[in-house]
Amino acid sequence: MVLEATMICIDNSEWMRNGDYSPNRFQSLSDSINLICGAKTQSNPESTVGLLTMAGKGVRVLVTPTNDLGKILACMHGLEIGGEVDLASGIQVAQLALKHRQNKNQQQRIIVFAGSPVNYEKKTLEMIGRKLKKNSVALDVVDFGEDDEGKSEKLEALVAAVNNNETSHYVHVPPGSNALSDVLISTPIFTGDGEGGSGFAAAAAAASAGGMTGFDFGIDPNLDPELALALRVSMEEERARQEAAAKKAAEEAAGQGKEGEQSSSQDATMGESSSANAEANKEIDLMDDENALLQQALAMSIDDPVSVTTVRDTDMSDVAVDDQDLLLALQLSVGDSVKDSTSQSDESKLLTDQSFVSSILASLPGVDPNDPSVKDLLASMQNQSENKDEDKPSEDKK
Repeated sequence: MVLEATMICIDNSEWMRNGDYSPNRFQSLSDSINLICGAKTQSNPESTVGLLTMAGKGVRVLVTPTNDLGKILACMHGLEIGGEVDLASGIQVAQLALKHRQNKNQQQRIIVFAGSPVNYEKKTLEMIGRKLKKNSVALDVVDFGEDDEGKSEKLEALVAAVNNNETSHYVHVPPGSNALSDVLISTPIFTGDGEGGSGFAAAAAAASAGGMTGFDFGIDPNLDPELALALRVSMEEERARQEAAAKKAAEEAAGQGKEGEQSSSQDATMGESSSANAEANKEIDLMDDENALLQQALAMSIDDPVSVTTVRDTDMSDVAVDDQDLLLALQLSVGDSVKDSTSQSDESKLLTDQSFVSSILASLPGVDPNDPSVKDLLASMQNQSENKDEDKPSEDKK
């Protein structure tokens, strides 16, 4: 990368108001200067660029060679157009500014934009060129506008006097070109010369492709700060929108996960309740079985007193020790049946006692124990009881 200190001489004469370059000469000139300044400062961080005007009230230095691109571009705003160009004075002042550069290792270069007629003689310009060559100053001339009074011939002679090993260049841009910067991009002023201008050529090639290398969106913010700011703002808005969308999606996913957990917890609760219901049903079935067994025991105790003893011997032995209620119920039922049978046997014995029956009949009002019908009834009852007593031994024998 070439380490250079460059002074750009600006033509701000009345001729810059013409519209033969889009949109006009001065605006096309400003765009080209902005592009050159950006390329120079980007090709090498230590390269510097300065600006001066050659028309108006006289030659005026806008900014001495500096690498602050913002300061350089700020000088281009508010320039006054008017007067005639003093080409010789402008080149000499530029040479003086380069002589007082801070870094003496920088190569010296002057770029002249000449868009108005040249009022100097050819010999005068050649003498200025030889002086620049003696001080090792390279010169680039951009000739645009009308070719009046041998303007192009004078400028070519100036460049030929300065040229040393093809370090100086002359570029003519004919009228009617769409933009001055579009034509200059492919010239040696941008592409450089030899190995020393390779970095500058890379920067210029990137600019022609749509922007400087290393810049966001392919736009150099120093050349078009408003466009670069608009693109940056739009990018920030798009990034914020994407982040908001991603955050919303994450929240929705988290909500779905919570719903899944709730449903799983509900399923687990339902499973637990179903298991509890199943256990309760088992307990109810056991209670029903116990009740059925109890009812069976009661029925058996009522129907057949004799079978109660069998149930007491068999079923009560099978009953678990833990089923205390069932055991107690069986015992009570068995006891009641025994009592009933005992009471029945006692009643039958009492009925067979004739004296007991006669005393009871005598105590009843309106009943005569000596009545023949009563005596017959008592006799028949006695005979039935005797027949039963006779049947019992025979059943026991069986």
